[in-house]
Amino acid sequence: MARDTIILLHGLWMTGSEMSLLRRRLRKDGFLVDQFRYSTLAHSLGHNTERLARRIRQYDHTVHLIGHSLGGVLSLQTLRRYPDLNVDKVICLGSPLLDAQAGRTFQRTLPGRIIIGKTLPEAVYSRPLEYWSGKQPVGVIAGTGGIGLGQFLVKLPKPNDGMVTLAETCLPGITDHLAVPSGHTGLILSEEVAKQCAVFIRNGKFNPAG
Repeated sequence: MARDTIILLHGLWMTGSEMSLLRRRLRKDGFLVDQFRYSTLAHSLGHNTERLARRIRQYDHTVHLIGHSLGGVLSLQTLRRYPDLNVDKVICLGSPLLDAQAGRTFQRTLPGRIIIGKTLPEAVYSRPLEYWSGKQPVGVIAGTGGIGLGQFLVKLPKPNDGMVTLAETCLPGITDHLAVPSGHTGLILSEEVAKQCAVFIRNGKFNPAG
């Protein structure tokens, strides 16, 4: 298991370079790590799920997915569309799996709709997950630090990570859920989060006690 491959998926407005620290920590923990990059703005949900499925099929062994924010939603949407993919476990970091109030605020104006792009509205609003019934164990790590762009756009219910509320991450049917005192971007910078990701991939559950 220690040499399994993890595919990382970045969030909205990101490129994947922001996850470099998480990549290094997971590699140090013995995993092979790949970074999947995709357009959060220009391409549709269908386009991005198809590309991710192709990437997963390039591997002749089992892989795991770790997605930050929109990346976590994309991971589950891909597995819902392609249930035959050889994915063992999925971890979502601060992902708006049920709703995204901050994103809804952006969408109220034309400039907001442009900068939100195509994937998030389809993945979260038009084709919501609602419940996880896939074969893969899914672990969710949510932040409660209240530090993020969303806090300047809308009064988010507490607890939240500054962009996504804790309630928005609580998708029914997931295997485990862990809340940490982190902001939205801080989730991919946190040493504790990286450690808990490794724990979940090895054991199928988190270890809040360390």
